Amino acid sequence: MRYVAVLLAAVPLAACATSQPMDPDVAERVAGADGACNAAAAAQLVGQSATPALGARALELTGARTLRWGPPDSAMTMDYRQDRVNVFYDRQMRVERITCG
Repeated sequence: MRYVAVLLAAVPLAACATSQPMDPDVAERVAGADGACNAAAAAQLVGQSATPALGARALELTGARTLRWGPPDSAMTMDYRQDRVNVFYDRQMRVERITCG
């Protein structure tokens, strides 16, 4: 019984835990526009190599808040998020298409 009382007393303290600071680049995007994605703005990236730099550029161009890579032959969830850009690439790591959602 005493163990349960101690455990229940500690639960509210969990809400006081600190988290790691957000990356400044991410914080700037989150604080910016509404985050709605515009895939047409990143059409120029199709055919280029899928790299972290290209992913960052896709976020910048589309205005999206999150990036999801679409590797070849992979299953992906069908949930729609207006603030997400999807970058699909082939086995040679070349971007095939960029969509939102």
